[in-house]
Amino acid sequence: MYAVIVTGGKQYRVAPGDVIRVEKLTAAAGETVNLERVLMVSNDQDLRVGNPELAGASVTATVKSHGRGDKIKVFKMRRRKHYRKTQGHRQAYTELEITGIK
Repeated sequence: MYAVIVTGGKQYRVAPGDVIRVEKLTAAAGETVNLERVLMVSNDQDLRVGNPELAGASVTATVKSHGRGDKIKVFKMRRRKHYRKTQGHRQAYTELEITGIK
């Protein structure tokens, strides 16, 4: 059984037991979160697709940890204008373990 969910503006294909990294959520580590925006649910026999979301479906997950990703460098330059700018960025994330699909 698996589902397609939306969180943080991105779509994820999840199944019970999966560990995924999503955009940072406000829940503390160890808490259970309920993800209501489910686009599709499939088990071995049938496939249910929402329009755009599936009514009554939800995915429960446990927050494992919070963290920040690897640093990336952002470099901007305008040729012949004497303009250069370098920035670094680390994206915050929340690690979720999927516990169930309803």
